[in-house]
Amino acid sequence: MNLHHASRFAVVTLFSLLPVCVHAAENTAVSGDELAKAGERIRQTGAQMQEDLKKARARMEAQKAQQEAERKRGAERARQQAIKEAAEQRQAQEARQRQAREAAQAQARQEAAKRAELAAKQAEQAARDRQVALAMQRVKDEQAAKERSAIALKAARQSAGPRGMADAAPRETAKERAARALREARQSSGPRGMAEDGL
Repeated sequence: MNLHHASRFAVVTLFSLLPVCVHAAENTAVSGDELAKAGERIRQTGAQMQEDLKKARARMEAQKAQQEAERKRGAERARQQAIKEAAEQRQAQEARQRQAREAAQAQARQEAAKRAELAAKQAEQAARDRQVALAMQRVKDEQAAKERSAIALKAARQSAGPRGMADAAPRETAKERAARALREARQSSGPRGMAEDGL
């Protein structure tokens, strides 16, 4: 109930009762006691109305205070909920970032392992290729040494002629030249060449 309307109603009621009392006093001869009683009733009614107005005002103030307190509680609940949601979102974002970092690290480790494995395979292949090349070079060197030995031996036999290498001349004979050429060929191919030659 609005306080202004209630106070207006009380005032209007009081004023409306006064003329009735006055008019009744004019129409009938009312004794002073009756007028005093009527005045007392009017005063009591006014006091009761003022008391009712005070109670209504107090009820309105209490209701307003209760509504304000409820509004503040609602605002605090909303603020706490917003803080909670923000914290949850931050935690979820941190979890996503942590998972992304872990996935990136795992992928980097896998790629590094693949690169290391590929490098090891390439190194093994290069070592095998070097070994094959060295073996082929040794075979070529040994073949060339054998060919040189054969040519030297052939040349030594041709220079000795039909009598062979019977005459012992003070200078180097063809056989010695052939032996020297064979030794040189074996020395150029190393101890392995000598072993393969069966010497």
